[in-house]
Amino acid sequence: MSELTHILNWRRLNARLTTSGQPTEGQLADIRALGVTHIVNLGPHHNAGALEDEAGTVGGLGMKYIYIPVEFDAPTDADFEAFRHAIDANRNTLMHVHCIYNARVSAFFYRYAAAESGLSREAAFKNMESIWRPGSDWAAFIDDPAACGQPNRYAGEDY
Repeated sequence: MSELTHILNWRRLNARLTTSGQPTEGQLADIRALGVTHIVNLGPHHNAGALEDEAGTVGGLGMKYIYIPVEFDAPTDADFEAFRHAIDANRNTLMHVHCIYNARVSAFFYRYAAAESGLSREAAFKNMESIWRPGSDWAAFIDDPAACGQPNRYAGEDY
């Protein structure tokens, strides 16, 4: 199975789910070539680096586009429920989930795994930690009281 490591923070969670930071239009075509039929975007369109018309590009490639804009400084339970519904409602599809950096996405999948989704919580934590360690509002979002009040820390930094 091909891996698209040229895409920012590319990760494969299992045989049907991949994640990343913001793919380019060309990288969306690469994702489609893997057989992916659904793209979920948690990054708001107003973020720096977001594509001008991602929905149009995805649709033009014959994939379904699911947009759940999560403001980085204010993730909500409603955002999580929309994400959970998108993942659960499309269990028989190959799906790629992204945001701008794969921080939102990795935290959402960690919380999803903690909710007994069938994904390994340990694997989801390891995946998230390879990208970042959530602090601030994100620590509360993933139920990590020890990190509340701490800054978000990103992999590659000395933490």
